Amino acid sequence: MQNIDGARPVLSDNFSTYIAVVLIVSLFFLWGVANNLNDILIKQFKKAFELSDFKAGLVQSAFYVGYFLFAIPASICMRRFGYKAALVSGLSLYAGGAFLFYPAAASHTYGLFLLALFVIASGLAFLETSANPLVTVLGPAHRATLRLNLAQSFNPVGSICAVLIGQHFILSGVEHTQAELEAMPAAMSHAYYLSESAAVQMPYLVIGTVVAFWAVLIAFARFPTVVHDAPDERSLRAHAGSLMRNSHFAFAVVAQFFFVGAQIGIWSFLIRYAQGTLPGTPERDAANYLTASLVIFMLGRFIGTGMMRFTHPIKLLAIFAFINISLGAIAVACPGRIGIAALVATSFFMSIMFPTIFAVGLHGLDDDDRKLGSSFLVMAIVGGAVLTAAMGAVSDGLGIASAMAVPMVSFAVVLAFALHCGRPGESHG
Repeated sequence: MQNIDGARPVLSDNFSTYIAVVLIVSLFFLWGVANNLNDILIKQFKKAFELSDFKAGLVQSAFYVGYFLFAIPASICMRRFGYKAALVSGLSLYAGGAFLFYPAAASHTYGLFLLALFVIASGLAFLETSANPLVTVLGPAHRATLRLNLAQSFNPVGSICAVLIGQHFILSGVEHTQAELEAMPAAMSHAYYLSESAAVQMPYLVIGTVVAFWAVLIAFARFPTVVHDAPDERSLRAHAGSLMRNSHFAFAVVAQFFFVGAQIGIWSFLIRYAQGTLPGTPERDAANYLTASLVIFMLGRFIGTGMMRFTHPIKLLAIFAFINISLGAIAVACPGRIGIAALVATSFFMSIMFPTIFAVGLHGLDDDDRKLGSSFLVMAIVGGAVLTAAMGAVSDGLGIASAMAVPMVSFAVVLAFALHCGRPGESHG
């Protein structure tokens, strides 16, 4: 297989190739689990710690700040020690953060939960910074976007598993009104909060064990050897400045920031939206809407990837972004079942956005720029922290339906990026 700069990945045999590809693709599943368990945790911690929507949204803020702060260190690790070292480092941090959930629950400390999520996200920053560009170079340049969309198709499989884990092993189904809680004896209400906090211990112990085992597998697996370009002698600041002066790449970073904010915001508050606009909806029933969203998201990944064989990825991105702007407007204007249906439907059209923006943003960059560029695109995931917190603030002030205006505007930025890349004379994979 030829990479986009003409370097040739060298594999000893077909079996080694198969093992390497399986291990790399499995990572997309594993970080799907971590990302979407947060949607359950927001609901769970809101109960266990009596949080406002804004404070509950700090789950995503702590998580995606980890992405932001560790994307550059991940890039440095990858450039200096290679893809495998970055992957093993990421999995080790992921496992460590998952194990931190046990003492956090035992002490019933929200701040320690946020620290655990920060550590997990730090590990995912390593995984995404290395796995995404590695997939783009393992084949012809003109198929890079399609290839990354296909690999990313396994991400929603992990997302669906995460929601099912949360729905059946974390969410208790026990929900008390504020009046009921106030009427309880102090010891009883305290025991209730402790039990809701402790519900996360066993699922995260299992996740941490699986991730640690996967780190060992990757450490001993034979991986493709990619022949790199000559190292870039510029300082990190000079290199980053040069890269960000590339208007096409810089716009991709902005688009990724707003897209991730929209995606994480919708999924984080979907249960809250369902319960807020359809009063009396049990939390486990509301979680079914999130499960449906992720199933539709997974189908969108596979169907969207297939459509790219006949429709240019940029054109498809523009169409999907426009549709989601319309669906976001419906969610704001028509709270209730119609709004829920619109929000669930956005997942199908969000499906291709992250990998398409990522691959198109890296198109045409050399090996060294691609590695640093990958870290900036992963840093842009901090949009999940910023915009989810913004949605929480809007929800507290104006209501949960109004908060859906934030992702609606975000999809408009994605549309603007697609139109920019689709101008005559532009050519992107």
